[in-house]
Amino acid sequence: MNITIPVLQRRDIKELHLEPTDVCQAACALCSRELDPNFDKNFQHHLTIDQIIQHFDNTHIAKLHKMYMCGLYGDPAAGKHTLDIYQYFRSINPEITLGMNTNGALQSARWWNTLGTILNRQRDYVVFSIDGLENTNAIYRKNVNWTKLMTNAETYINAGGRAHWDMLVYQHNEHQVHQCEQLARDMGFFWFRAKISNRPLIDNLKRATTWTIPEPKTGPIDCFALSEQSAYIDAQGRLSPCCILGDRQKDFIGFDNDFEDIQKSWNTSECNTICKSSCSSDNITTTSKNQWQYIAELKQ
Repeated sequence: MNITIPVLQRRDIKELHLEPTDVCQAACALCSRELDPNFDKNFQHHLTIDQIIQHFDNTHIAKLHKMYMCGLYGDPAAGKHTLDIYQYFRSINPEITLGMNTNGALQSARWWNTLGTILNRQRDYVVFSIDGLENTNAIYRKNVNWTKLMTNAETYINAGGRAHWDMLVYQHNEHQVHQCEQLARDMGFFWFRAKISNRPLIDNLKRATTWTIPEPKTGPIDCFALSEQSAYIDAQGRLSPCCILGDRQKDFIGFDNDFEDIQKSWNTSECNTICKSSCSSDNITTTSKNQWQYIAELKQ
């Protein structure tokens, strides 16, 4: 049976995902910047406010429910305009929820103090991706300095920012999950989450022995870009329906005609492979939904 698929219009967007830069100091083995053979680390991009408002003007920004920064190739803290973008969105839309995902070991304590004063509303947050303790975090998060990470997280929290701790679990750090949760609690984080990465293992990474990856299944596409009414702008200023479709800079999937063609494939045997692996409505873990296997609320 064919499914009627709604068309996602720019005026309908409620949640905006920005990649403020494709620069990062880390060398995580499974990151797009390490796996994409066409990615040139020497050619750097930094998203500007002017590039954003080419897609969504102030009238639309004022109606957004949420804007967060993450991306695929870079860390938001490396962006030259990151703080300016946050302040701009807040000035246009005082009630908007603002968020960020980061490895946490870039910029100065002063920078993080400023960020904490901006992202201090009840629903604002920074997700610190921390995969273990001092002796294990850099096994996957290569080049991430532990002391700087801890200083930055503490500074952000002390400035009034709300912090979340996300942990990828491998064999080398699975014994530290509860220690990490306790450290997050002691530091004043609001949430702690952990999961197994379902990406192929390389660079001597090994699966955790006490955690299980749910068996992948496929079903009708339950597109999170449609359900969340979200869109993604990459570091080059290009608009896509989601970051998963924008996963390769060379084969970037645009928002308009390209996405309509992909939607048409969902009702056929030639369903887009990215959508099939990421957003099948199989009622179990996918790469975009229900992926966290352990969640603890640390503070109210």
